Amino acid sequence: MNINIDWFLKTVALAIRDKQVPVVDLIAVQTKDPFKVLVATILSARTKDETTAKSSARLFKHAPDADSLATLSEEQISTFIYPVGFYKTKAKHLTKLPERLKQFDGKVPETIEELITLPGVGRKTANLVVSVAFQKPAICVDTHVHRIMNIWEYVETDTPLKTEIALRKKLPERHWIGVNSILVAFGQSICRPVSPHCDICPLEKKCPQKGVNPRKRPGAKMDKNRALKFISWNVNGIRAVEKKGFIDMLPDFDADVIGLQETKAQPDQLSEELKNIPGYTSYWHSAERKGYSGVAFYSRIEPVTVHYGLGDPEFDCEGRVLTLEFDSYFLINIYFPNSAEKLKRLDYKLRFNEKLAIYTKELETNKAVILCGDFNVAHKEIDLKNPKTNVKNAGFTPEERAWMDSFVEAGYVDTFRMFNQEPDQYTWWSYRFSARAKNVGWRIDYFCVSEGVKTKVKNAAILKDILGSDHCPVELLYQPN
Repeated sequence: MNINIDWFLKTVALAIRDKQVPVVDLIAVQTKDPFKVLVATILSARTKDETTAKSSARLFKHAPDADSLATLSEEQISTFIYPVGFYKTKAKHLTKLPERLKQFDGKVPETIEELITLPGVGRKTANLVVSVAFQKPAICVDTHVHRIMNIWEYVETDTPLKTEIALRKKLPERHWIGVNSILVAFGQSICRPVSPHCDICPLEKKCPQKGVNPRKRPGAKMDKNRALKFISWNVNGIRAVEKKGFIDMLPDFDADVIGLQETKAQPDQLSEELKNIPGYTSYWHSAERKGYSGVAFYSRIEPVTVHYGLGDPEFDCEGRVLTLEFDSYFLINIYFPNSAEKLKRLDYKLRFNEKLAIYTKELETNKAVILCGDFNVAHKEIDLKNPKTNVKNAGFTPEERAWMDSFVEAGYVDTFRMFNQEPDQYTWWSYRFSARAKNVGWRIDYFCVSEGVKTKVKNAAILKDILGSDHCPVELLYQPN
């Protein structure tokens, strides 16, 4: 679609003029110091602005410049910047930064090509430093810019890097410096990744809204016959994702039930805020081993019963299955075992798989079954980026895929493939090698339903823009009546 990008950006800038300025822009305005902008940008990756601001302030008290940063140990830096995302890795990068800056006479370089040679600096960080610290034309494409430009159909890309390349060719240079700060504020406040506030957006009448599922308008009556929204998400540590804004994020999902996997916490390790999110009742099934496995549900629908585990101590000690029974269906939340390095847990996983299949068939004799969770297997070659090099690796072995074949043949439907047959649709990315930015991933998170109720499935989607874990959430719309 050929939108008027000047009008769109001007309108958005007016709409967010009273919103919070992204923390890196704020530091640039307050200090005009490229070193502090660089450090704050490194800290801001996968971290809420509020956390970045506090951590930056603590660090800058002790290290306002490269020389003073060089006097701090990695352990000291870790302490000052905690709890930013990946604080240990970022501390390692910051420890090396002063020495690496010496090749630029101790100053922060002003070009993208030079910046990306520094530890912890990728293209996104480099572009942001160039535009914010030096006010030079550079397009910083974070998840908000990538997402919103695609919603507007101004570009059609599947990774932030491709968006940057497309915008360099198409976006007028006069917008390069400001586009990131404008769209970050817009994406955090109005055009949110989950349930965007289209009802208050000044672009509502003109926006293509590609791939958008707007929130329900406040005050609107709930339709008793509406489709229910279910979310499943491997959070890779509920306490870690809490620090990244999970409690504020959950209401934005506007989901009736949310299933979480790999919570890595026992009940006494959970904050009261996590256990009691307004509007939801939470249910937890934790592993006996601390900091390991675990599943949970948040539900605003009261279940008939709650079932913990499979009834087998071999698997239930790891907290992998939690079931909510409702009037016409069971909703099962599962964190399948990982076959692990050198496939040392493959036999354990296959035993778990068979036990689960028996369990679901027993439930299905009473009513429909919906399964969600991290299955830890990419079923088909289309479900991962590099199938040929992963045939002998955990999650893509012939044995695991054969079990998934048998599971589907037994009458369970992979709901996502009912609606989307495209490649490059993933739910998990390694934290290494910028895999998520390059979209080098695996689809291992699923919603599956009994064959008999597949007509009640109204949509299934991957919420790839939701950050906070190495997995993204998946969504199911289900019409029970």
